[in-house]
Amino acid sequence: MGLLIKAAIGALVVVLIGILARTRHYYIAGLIPLFPTFALIAHYIVASERGIEALRATLIFGMWAVLPYLAYLISLWYFVALMRLPWALLAAVCCWCVAAWLLITLWSRWQG
Repeated sequence: MGLLIKAAIGALVVVLIGILARTRHYYIAGLIPLFPTFALIAHYIVASERGIEALRATLIFGMWAVLPYLAYLISLWYFVALMRLPWALLAAVCCWCVAAWLLITLWSRWQG
């Protein structure tokens, strides 16, 4: 039953994004996926299982984790002017993956 509720919430979010994309405030559709649903869950689990210090480290990493998303946004902005949308999205996701890999690698070395 819990999986069905989560799927329904996900579907509602997609519908909300679709509705907002059709309004004059279409740009708000880009804010909806950034609601910290999974972050709330992750932070609760980390704090419950590992303690507040681990949560604080997770929060700092989360602040740095904005950089791969920024790389995605900047690269997509650039690529949509050069190629068709599906290829631009794929290229931007590849940029996100490279930036995320770099972040994880550097974080692991810095923390280790």
